[in-house]
Amino acid sequence: MPVCFLHIALDTPLDSLFDYRWEYAPEAPPRVGQLALVPFGRREVVGLIVEIRQETDVPVEKLKDALAVRSQLEPLSAEWIALAGFAADYYQRPLGEVALPGLPKNLRLESTVNLDRAIKKLAKLEDAHDAAPANVPLLNAAQHTAADAIGQAHGFAPTLLYGVTGSGKTEVYLQACAQVLARAPQGQILILVPEINLTPQLEGNIRARFPGVMLATLHSSLAEGERMYNWLAAHTGRARIVLGTRLAILASLPHLKLIVIDEEHDPSYKQQEGLRYSARDLAVWRARQLDIPIVLGSATPSLETWHHAQSGRYRKLELRERAVKDAVLPRVRLLDMEKDRPKDGLTSGLVAALKARMERGEQSLLFLNRRGYAPVISCDACGWVSECTRCTSFMVLHRPEHRLRCHHCSLELRIPRACPTCGNVDLQPLGRGTQRVEEGLQLMFPEARILRIDADSTRRKGSAQAAFDTVHRGEVDILVGTQMVAKGHDFKRLTLVGILNPDTALFSQDYRASERLFAQLMQVAGRAGRAGGNHSEVLIQTRYVQHPLYSAVMKHDYDRFAASLLTERRQAALPPFMYQALLRAEARELALALEFLQQARDCVEHDGITLNDPIPMTMTRVHNVERAQLLVESNSRPALQAFLKTWMAALRALKSRVKWSLEVDPVDI
Repeated sequence: MPVCFLHIALDTPLDSLFDYRWEYAPEAPPRVGQLALVPFGRREVVGLIVEIRQETDVPVEKLKDALAVRSQLEPLSAEWIALAGFAADYYQRPLGEVALPGLPKNLRLESTVNLDRAIKKLAKLEDAHDAAPANVPLLNAAQHTAADAIGQAHGFAPTLLYGVTGSGKTEVYLQACAQVLARAPQGQILILVPEINLTPQLEGNIRARFPGVMLATLHSSLAEGERMYNWLAAHTGRARIVLGTRLAILASLPHLKLIVIDEEHDPSYKQQEGLRYSARDLAVWRARQLDIPIVLGSATPSLETWHHAQSGRYRKLELRERAVKDAVLPRVRLLDMEKDRPKDGLTSGLVAALKARMERGEQSLLFLNRRGYAPVISCDACGWVSECTRCTSFMVLHRPEHRLRCHHCSLELRIPRACPTCGNVDLQPLGRGTQRVEEGLQLMFPEARILRIDADSTRRKGSAQAAFDTVHRGEVDILVGTQMVAKGHDFKRLTLVGILNPDTALFSQDYRASERLFAQLMQVAGRAGRAGGNHSEVLIQTRYVQHPLYSAVMKHDYDRFAASLLTERRQAALPPFMYQALLRAEARELALALEFLQQARDCVEHDGITLNDPIPMTMTRVHNVERAQLLVESNSRPALQAFLKTWMAALRALKSRVKWSLEVDPVDI
């Protein structure tokens, strides 16, 4: 039987390409893009065939034989392998470390039982049938123009759909998708959302609109078997619409015709561990690769996307009015906490507004992006505070659970009965989290139906959707929530939004903090008044009523705010006018991490590239590991990429016990 050599990518941290010998039947030759089971060290692992060779540079006697080629699965396309290759190249990671984790875990197991079962299940599905969608809303003029522009676009056409909250961007997506599917009988559409809790509502809308079209969802909360089945449905082309979070950008979609990225500004699109990729940026590259349209939708676009639209690189479609007749943007007012001192965290103005909404049978939302009962407990006698013993952070009080919890390393401790330093039994909570706000509301409004939605109250699978359903049914008077409630939800009865404690972000050392705060305020404000009427309002409690950011929020003036930020970024030589990479180092001692970064700074020539001094990270210690960083900058992306390739080779040659990682285009510095 003929013999060839398989060039296979494996999920390893260094060189991920290896050659294996394969003897095959002439009627079943191996193909690029197939998965293969191979021996690696003492294990048997699954790799991706990226090349088939008749010769190899490796001495034949040193080669191992591949164990199996999974011919029951159609090969991954050359375009998909190129996507993985681009991500590996751009983010400076081995190909196998990108390609293999992008596949469902069950595909990478030694056994093919789960794979065979999923393939048989798909084969039994009946072909999709045409069915009339229910209740297709009429679009206003701006929506109609946008839907047609997207649905009839050909070739690579990056489009920013800039629409105020409640302007009907989702309906534009759906009607544009209908046009694409009608024009391309086998075509597929990829829709990305930033968070898992946004998928059920949109999934319901898609299923109602396209009852005869198979929809697959891809996100990290799926069971492994379900995730593999949905991935296979996309890979085989059976699923014509794929809805998912950032990991879905690496799904195999052989007939992809349109990509939609909802809330494109959201930082959740950036992976923060392992391969630190931006799903939004990879989506734009994938659309260019396939020569297809892509839509980036937001009421508060990222400055990078806004800059592309202003410069003409992206087309901009605008939705300046709310979609529901007579619905207007809520009135935004500032409540001066210097004049109206809060009681139990709420000013008298906000309390009065809550009472008025309850009397009218309307819903209110109090937004506080801080879960737990209080950020810290302290001792008035000696000044002790509940610091985490493993991190440079405080232990957060979770009073209902009677625990102190670190939100960085997950350390949990019982609440001390007395101060560990002086023995004082009168320990006080400082500040407020959502649990404490909820408790205060229950005392203020004992007759009110109050619901808290945050990461603590929605830990069980399905609990978040059940909570949102309760709100939608009108069974809640006052909703207390974190950023989980800030975007994507259409609360018909909600007419008041109260925003608590936003001021801390005004003074962050992160240059992106003001951009994120503005987006967050505009998004949560947009939950009010979506069903019509002109009496909805947003009340922001602040001690800085003259701050220009709040002035822009009051006017719903993203355009001017973004223009001022872009001017500042240009003057300060910051993204999107500068390109960055961040080298992080972790060690048991901070001095070791800083020493490694200094060696890294000096190990290669870097003409035209700025390597800043190594510094400790803002959160210096996490889980007893000390962390430092070194920022690399260039005004040329190609120059930065060329430097990083040379630099990474030099870094790997450094002999150090320090754990290090490189992030290209960092979002947290």
